[in-house]
Amino acid sequence: MKPKVYMESSVISYLTARPTNDLVSAARQTITEAWWTENLQHFAVFVSELVEQEIAQGHPDAAARRLAITAQIKNLSISEEAQEIAQQLLSARAVPENSEEDALHIGIAAANGIDFLLTWNFRHINNASTKAAIRQVIEGLGYRCPELCSPEELRKMS
Repeated sequence: MKPKVYMESSVISYLTARPTNDLVSAARQTITEAWWTENLQHFAVFVSELVEQEIAQGHPDAAARRLAITAQIKNLSISEEAQEIAQQLLSARAVPENSEEDALHIGIAAANGIDFLLTWNFRHINNASTKAAIRQVIEGLGYRCPELCSPEELRKMS
């Protein structure tokens, strides 16, 4: 059985973004494209209703490119279980109070037994300061915490 990966919205955004002169963004685009091309087949990949809602926003052409990527990916629903996990992450301040969507991405991944949550969100999800707190809350609720990582990190693991 292939390891399960939940692709958070930032990964899809970098995958479909127009080329940029910003060095960090350009590097993330290149790494994401390489992960998609070289590693996708090694994983069972999932998105969620929340990802679909987020990537549908913005310029219509850009949104269409993002949605086209997810059209062939299995879509997870936002369950009550995922919402409860997200609420616990917020209550414990493992994720900042104003980052409900970030907490919900983590909750969806945990509730569905996802192995890896793939994200470029270093502010609230894949952050050395928050990872331990997130893991503690999720495992305290009896779930296995998905590995929170960027495409670059998962690329090295596969």
